[in-house]
Amino acid sequence: MTNAFDLTATSDLGPAVALAHRAVQPLSLAARANLDAVADDSHSSLIWDADRRMFLSQSMGAEQIGLSLPDLTLVCLRKGVPDGHYPLAGRRVVDASDWLDQHLQTHGLRPTTEASRPYELPQDAEAVSRFPDTLPDTLGTLAGWYSLASAGLERLRDETTGLTPGPGPVRVWPHHFDIAIYVSLEEGDAEEARGIGCGLSPGDESYAQPYFYVNPWPAPDAAKLGQAPAPGHVHREGFVGMIATAEEILSLDDIGAGTDRFLSAAFGSARTALGF
Repeated sequence: MTNAFDLTATSDLGPAVALAHRAVQPLSLAARANLDAVADDSHSSLIWDADRRMFLSQSMGAEQIGLSLPDLTLVCLRKGVPDGHYPLAGRRVVDASDWLDQHLQTHGLRPTTEASRPYELPQDAEAVSRFPDTLPDTLGTLAGWYSLASAGLERLRDETTGLTPGPGPVRVWPHHFDIAIYVSLEEGDAEEARGIGCGLSPGDESYAQPYFYVNPWPAPDAAKLGQAPAPGHVHREGFVGMIATAEEILSLDDIGAGTDRFLSAAFGSARTALGF
């Protein structure tokens, strides 16, 4: 099996996901406090830096806030260069926010206290008020899933750039904590215009493990999708799409190439189901 992303676990990622989901919120809040809001809320979205295994906020002038995922360390960057570190292990959430706000104000930016989240986190993430002294090793595994997804979604984005309006950037959304792209297939109202969302969820109420999804919008009858490409399956409850769970992905001989094939083939099926 070819596994360049150190994906050694598919279960028991829940604690790591909850800690990481809570830990990225200050990055998004910093951007909300300092950037002009846009209609799709993308100013609050995050970027995954696979080389550094780090989430990054959108740039605020020369400043950017990062979270190193394997060791849960807040990193302040100035023009891309680290300018301050704050390890979260053993620290309270409120203390981390105070440290970050001091850094932001030192550089002429507004503190995170001037922004608020327009969403609620899952209960286990919201309940985190202090990060444990000993962090779970599975944070590194979680980083591997984001890196696998980032690589696959960037390749799918390249593959679909000829479409109009076409794909948006690969983003990490701090409310659902998924990494995704949306490929618009036609202009028009977002509630009605056809498009396809493709991404990776680290696990949620639908699947208690990471899973890739390719979801056509507006949701067609599931029968129009036909059979999902290997190693995935068609999902019908709550939403309609093609899914490949972590367990299914890890059954592949070549995880990287197999993930690319699944995303590309599932996208083609979704596009056909939407009449494109």
